[in-house]
Amino acid sequence: MVTIKYDDLSAAFDFVSFAAPMEQRAYVSLDTGAIYWISETNPIDEEDLPDDLDASDRYIAIPDKNELDLGNNLALRFVEEQLPDRYADVEDFFRRRGAYARFKELLAAEKCLEKWCAFEAESTERALRHCCKANEIQLAENDSQESA
Repeated sequence: MVTIKYDDLSAAFDFVSFAAPMEQRAYVSLDTGAIYWISETNPIDEEDLPDDLDASDRYIAIPDKNELDLGNNLALRFVEEQLPDRYADVEDFFRRRGAYARFKELLAAEKCLEKWCAFEAESTERALRHCCKANEIQLAENDSQESA
């Protein structure tokens, strides 16, 4: 079982999540724990990429936030729990462009922004840990070797 640092996984997750779909990808080597980064818009030195990255079962693609159900649905779950009277408003936000900005403005007005940030961080960490467990990847916490 390979071990990777949680912070490295989290950075790779952010990298793939905050771009257009398939614009940025990252893979974990199941043999070495190395993370390989690919950007279509800002090419990274591809000489360092393994030739079989897309074809081998020895690499796991880092999922993005939508693959882990951490996008709109997470925001709606939060609103359902914390601001049920505003659910229809937020649901409507996500039908148009600029939804996340409007959502955060609402959270700030309702004094729930910190709760949202904590909820989002906890949900993301739980999803990433579950993904690693399912793929038999052990997580180390920062510089220690505590496993997930």
